Amino acid sequence: MAGMLVVAIGLAGCGSATTARPSPAAAGVLDVAKALPPAPGGEVGEASTEFAAAKDLDAWVKLSDTEKDVDRIAKLDVNTTAKGSLYLEPRTSTWFDGFRGPFVYQELAGDIVMYARVKVEGKKGAKPRRKFSLGGLMARVPASYGNPTWVSVTTGTAEKSGQVEAKYTLNGSSKPLEIAVKGGWVDLVLARAGRLVAALYREQGGSWKVAQRWPSQLPEVLQWGVTAYTDWDSYAALKKDATKGNAKQVKGLPDLKLTVDFVHFLRPELPEYADPLNTASVSDAALVKTLTPAGA
Repeated sequence: MAGMLVVAIGLAGCGSATTARPSPAAAGVLDVAKALPPAPGGEVGEASTEFAAAKDLDAWVKLSDTEKDVDRIAKLDVNTTAKGSLYLEPRTSTWFDGFRGPFVYQELAGDIVMYARVKVEGKKGAKPRRKFSLGGLMARVPASYGNPTWVSVTTGTAEKSGQVEAKYTLNGSSKPLEIAVKGGWVDLVLARAGRLVAALYREQGGSWKVAQRWPSQLPEVLQWGVTAYTDWDSYAALKKDATKGNAKQVKGLPDLKLTVDFVHFLRPELPEYADPLNTASVSDAALVKTLTPAGA
């Protein structure tokens, strides 16, 4: 199913989980005590990466290589610039509507929890100074240049500094949500479980929170990986022309450094009676337990 997308629910319904009580004949209530954390191991678990050595980058591929695009990555390495971590420094770039930016990924199938610890900084300070300088996680429909479709959860500077952004882009139309957070390390989860796609985050020293729930019928196979982009203002007049903006490297003032401590892939376990798009069926607390690793 790679490269194919069947959408039965439009973006008008995305990001707004219902609070209606479950029908006795339909969804039941998933008690937090009965919710199970995602299962590690198995085929998808083998894609997990600790970024302890340079060879750990071998399993990851750049979108610019696989789908023949402009390479908007200025620097990418593992255990070199940042010890025990992946380091990614983007050139002027963006992921918004039909625009494309840096993306390093693995292609995986099925329901997945992608969990990572990331830190976004500016080149000369703790926070990027250029607007929409963000880094984090993305799941993208392969070969979707013609109808750009992806979900992401990132952190950094959006309109303001110190933000987590959860974004669903369907057929080239992006719907972002920004949430204020502290700087430093942030834990992120991007997950697909049945008809649900969800973004979760945790500030350093804080507790897990649900950023967004979206209804989704994404294809079985997606590109799961890491993105970072920066310096939207330098697109200037090209902000209204994604085709021209994607055709070349835009010159600007990029200001972002992304450090990724690890990326773990797990399988979520959600009972059939539970409706993850209904907060009365699956509360935020139950969803957090279902989509975050035990002990994390």
